[in-house]
Amino acid sequence: MARNTFASPYVGRLGRSKLFSKKGSYHHTNRKGVPANPEALAETKEKPIGGAKNAGKRVVPTQKAPRFYPADDVRTKKVSRKTPKPAKLRDSIMPGTVLILLAGRFRGKRVVFLKQLPSGLLLVTGPFKVNGVPLRRVNQAYVIATSTKVDVSAATADSELAKVDDAYFRREKAAKSKPEASFFADPANKAPLPENKVAVQKALDKHLIASIKKEGPVLAKYLAATFSLSNGDKPHAMRF
Repeated sequence: MARNTFASPYVGRLGRSKLFSKKGSYHHTNRKGVPANPEALAETKEKPIGGAKNAGKRVVPTQKAPRFYPADDVRTKKVSRKTPKPAKLRDSIMPGTVLILLAGRFRGKRVVFLKQLPSGLLLVTGPFKVNGVPLRRVNQAYVIATSTKVDVSAATADSELAKVDDAYFRREKAAKSKPEASFFADPANKAPLPENKVAVQKALDKHLIASIKKEGPVLAKYLAATFSLSNGDKPHAMRF
């Protein structure tokens, strides 16, 4: 049993959560009791009453109210009133804006923003044929919005883009295998990308590459180049 000595008058050395941990009280919070019978769960029950003028029976509560109440208030769990809301899109980001990724596998790459998903994440792509970045979801906290724009009206009008939502990126559950088999498995024998995702990527790349070619060869080279900083560069003073 953990003892909470006093560091000063009326102030315990251990906090409430630390004492809870030391006592091991968390072992008893989720105990499953013996399932009660349905009659015991009922709030009221009928009880026979003697006497000619007492109607023979009466409805009484199953459990009597306690005669004494605890001196301390019983803590009740607070109900959270927070509802998840999608993040507001920054004013500098709009469909067609070229973004610089700051984190993840493709950090430093320039991508084209297509739309905001219901989860609040941004849907971006390279295009894949230009710089190898496929359709991805990114948080707007990890991108830099540039002043460069690409015409994405043809891509947004395509029905293929409507198929891309948060469920599109959900991973399929892999079949369970033994640890030894997964350790010695050949990494080259990975599951191929589904045909429907390949078709969506090709359709969007076709529209974006057509828009990029209209702007000239400079825009394609700009998207293919990787962003980096050198010694003495001041990102906060740069204009993107």
